[in-house]
Amino acid sequence: MDTADLAKIFKALGHPTRIKIVEHLIRINTCVCGEIVNIFPYSQSTISQHLKLLKASGIVCGDVEGPKTRFCVDKHVLNQIKDYIDRL
Repeated sequence: MDTADLAKIFKALGHPTRIKIVEHLIRINTCVCGEIVNIFPYSQSTISQHLKLLKASGIVCGDVEGPKTRFCVDKHVLNQIKDYIDRL
């Protein structure tokens, strides 16, 4: 993973709500966007924006299943971040 990719991920994780979303996704392993909205005190559009940024950074991936989108943390990317931090 190059420095531009790392910077994009760290920038995406630069908001407390996005960190909480990633922690939640790690804890439950996958989640439907609507379920995340029920957990956090934010509107659907706000959660969607946070998920969009997390997905664009590569740390979160999403699969469309009918009318719903399931999100999960990309464990490969998470491990690359962990390896980078361990090397610091």
